[in-house]
Amino acid sequence: SGLGIEEVLESVVKLLPSPKGIQANPLKALLVDSWYDAYLGVVILVRVIDGVIKKGMEIKFHQADTKHLVERVGCFTPKMVSTDYINPGELGFITAAIKEVAQTKVGDTIVQAHDKKTDPLPGFKPSQPVVFCGLFPSNTADFKFLQDALSKLKLNDSSFHFEQEMSAALGMGFRCGFLGLLHLEIIVERLDREFDIDLITTAPSVIYNIALNDGASLELHNPVDMPEVVKIQSISEPWIKATIICPDEYLGSIISLCEDKRGTQVEISYSGTRVILIYRLPLNEIVFDFYDRLKSISSGYASFNYEMDEYMESDLVRLSVLVNEEPVDALSIIVHRNFAEKKGRAVCEKLK
Repeated sequence: SGLGIEEVLESVVKLLPSPKGIQANPLKALLVDSWYDAYLGVVILVRVIDGVIKKGMEIKFHQADTKHLVERVGCFTPKMVSTDYINPGELGFITAAIKEVAQTKVGDTIVQAHDKKTDPLPGFKPSQPVVFCGLFPSNTADFKFLQDALSKLKLNDSSFHFEQEMSAALGMGFRCGFLGLLHLEIIVERLDREFDIDLITTAPSVIYNIALNDGASLELHNPVDMPEVVKIQSISEPWIKATIICPDEYLGSIISLCEDKRGTQVEISYSGTRVILIYRLPLNEIVFDFYDRLKSISSGYASFNYEMDEYMESDLVRLSVLVNEEPVDALSIIVHRNFAEKKGRAVCEKLK
């Protein structure tokens, strides 16, 4: 229409909503990520859906139900740059003198401190440890170093859980909870590389649901804590839905492996020379050697992914290994009754 660029920009700016107009809407923001900074404390990456986040504003984490005062607001350019506020649709960071990453749950909804009307964003799921493993220092004098190392790792990993544990065979250590096998391997590797701690790890186990004869139920994290058999009515174990993609020439070997692990086939489909297998498998069978064997028999070509499915009742028993007629708690594992003798013999042969 013959206008210059300055006039067009001025017209566009007038049409844009001002921060004051935006602030009329109640604050609703998504907590995208968080990490620990030695100087600022926990830095939170947020995406504002509605309203505005400003410095000095009091906010609340909906799921954690904790209130905090915003100390710093900014964005990445890609360096951290402080700004006055974060508008709707924008991604930025805030700090609020938070000392632990565990207080900031990824996927949580951030609202104003006294807002009780705003509904949280859908789809939030808290991270729950699935695989448990005992970590013990090979030298008992390193116990304090291990405790400090685990505390430092937890600063940047809210999904990692640990608590002190005493073993008659291995001494003082920690019972640790992980999101999965990869998470376990990463933590153990970091303890070795970054902190130079020589570790003894017990056999990984999963969470079992035990129904007792008196109507009570309990979650079993450690095989040593399993109640007496006469008190148990039933034991349920977690099952997963696994997706395996492999070349068709390895199909027979992989199906045999899944059947050996008490798996049940859900679906099989072909895409060219590749096969997509979907199996339901007990998580207890996966945590030992499934991934290694899968890679071995497929020459490294098979890919494996899984998601949690449901708990199912199974005929499970605790396998104890006795040395000089004394049970060694660190060697206790929970297995299916049909595989107990085979696994027990394998453990004893390795010990010998």
